[in-house]
Amino acid sequence: MFVDDYDFGAYKAVGFKSFTEVDKETVKGVKMSAPELSFKQWLSYAGNVGKVSPIPKDMKFGEVPEGVLRLGGTFVVSGQDVVYQWSDRIPGDHPDIDEVVSIAQEAEVKPDGVKALFGNLF
Repeated sequence: MFVDDYDFGAYKAVGFKSFTEVDKETVKGVKMSAPELSFKQWLSYAGNVGKVSPIPKDMKFGEVPEGVLRLGGTFVVSGQDVVYQWSDRIPGDHPDIDEVVSIAQEAEVKPDGVKALFGNLF
């Protein structure tokens, strides 16, 4: 789990951008499709987004909270090492989950304390 404040300093420190900072050509190259949700599931999703999006107390009606525009990412961490990092290019742009799980399984610290080697990642 990752938590940050309204300044998004931790997001910025790892290179995560705001959607407003993304190059338009990058956006064109991202292929995405909407998840297959029922109408009820879409309503639930929309309600949950509103509950978890940080909204500053001084925000005026019609303004878009920075937290809505802030892009995130995915990390695989093993001990003190980041063995995988993905930075979302646009909202909803996520890495291949099978690849992330595979990397996480390879990075698992073995009982004898020896990690798998990751020559293909660096």
